[in-house]
Amino acid sequence: VLLYTIFAVQASAMFSKLLPLHPLSLPHLYSPIPSSPPPPLSPTSTPLSPPAPVPGPCDPEDLIDGIIFAANYLGSTQLLSDKTPSKNVRMMQAQEAVSHIKTPEGEAQPMTEVDLFISTQRIKVLNETMMDHTLRTISYIADIGNIVVLMARRRMPRPDSTDSVEVSEPDQEEKQSQYKMICHVFESEDAQLIAQSIGQAFSVAYQEFLRANGINPEDLSQREYSDLLNTQDMYNDDLIHFSKSENCKDVYIEKQKGDILGVVIVESGWGSILPTVIIANMMHAGPSEKSGRLNIGDQIMSINGTSLVGLPLSTCQTIIKGLKNQSRIKLNIVRCPPVTTVLIRRPDLRYQLGFSVQNGIICSLMRGGIAERGGVRVGHRIIEINSQSVVATPHEKIVHILSNAVGEIHMKTMPAAMYRLLTAQEQPVYI
Repeated sequence: VLLYTIFAVQASAMFSKLLPLHPLSLPHLYSPIPSSPPPPLSPTSTPLSPPAPVPGPCDPEDLIDGIIFAANYLGSTQLLSDKTPSKNVRMMQAQEAVSHIKTPEGEAQPMTEVDLFISTQRIKVLNETMMDHTLRTISYIADIGNIVVLMARRRMPRPDSTDSVEVSEPDQEEKQSQYKMICHVFESEDAQLIAQSIGQAFSVAYQEFLRANGINPEDLSQREYSDLLNTQDMYNDDLIHFSKSENCKDVYIEKQKGDILGVVIVESGWGSILPTVIIANMMHAGPSEKSGRLNIGDQIMSINGTSLVGLPLSTCQTIIKGLKNQSRIKLNIVRCPPVTTVLIRRPDLRYQLGFSVQNGIICSLMRGGIAERGGVRVGHRIIEINSQSVVATPHEKIVHILSNAVGEIHMKTMPAAMYRLLTAQEQPVYI
């Protein structure tokens, strides 16, 4: 079972959706964090030279013109998704989409033979009107055996729209943090080849986009980028912070049996040196707050001897809920401020930052890039850039600031979920 995540790119301020990634690392398949694909070339764009070889099963020139695969269309379904789901959650969603479409074993499966067209511009079914998406709208591709699932993000309707999602009033806040995902399910003997070809199409589209804007993607060699990375420390100051014994301690919380611990936890964010959960809020007069031993921002390494490092948020929440009938809880924590300090060193604009941002929230990160080394974490809300608050700054301006920043780029970030709690955009649910 493979899940392909498409990384986005940007080479000019007019395409202000995402920040540029290092072109030599695309496609970045198997990344756990998703993002949106790059903008397509304009119809009047002409490559400056023949496309450079891009790893994948197809000839790059063929992908520019378009290739066709034979497949059986099984159907489409729509799901609600969180804005920044993990790779595991995304794969579960792909499997859920398949379960909605596939008939029970032993029953005939309705299907339509189609020609699936893939190019650097769009993905569509040629002989039917059932699917036609520009490449940039495809967020995820999953292949499961001989099944291919194409997922495209859709905008949630405006509050006054008649096409609203039917949810009860208590779920209104949850609805605001979700979006619609349309999932198209196909069956083909070439399922994996189709997924790989789409991944390659994004890579070719990125190179052609650079060329159309006068940038030669081969100007910066992989050796140059690797040499730069070798001069930079990993994770900024995190290693030093985590290695100091005074920042790591065992904390004991006394409480009545049947009482909850009284905390809200959120993910530390992919890109953390030790991915675990962070205390984002504490219940007033609850056991955790009354103890005076915990602070917002503290990272929980283990609880009653059970390590939380690397576990999904839902699993960590279940573990903590399971302690309700215990009167003494032991937590191993690392003292951390709620705001993360990021320092990216970028010599010049040839070196792509290697992360994407949407409405101030970091939504994808290139593994091993200068942004990861500087401490950038997926799922974090950017608070400051070079001592300038960007909390109320429009998305386009944030992208413009980052796209043109060189030298030392200082940022302050915090988990987006924590930010929403601290700014009263969401109500805490204590466990």
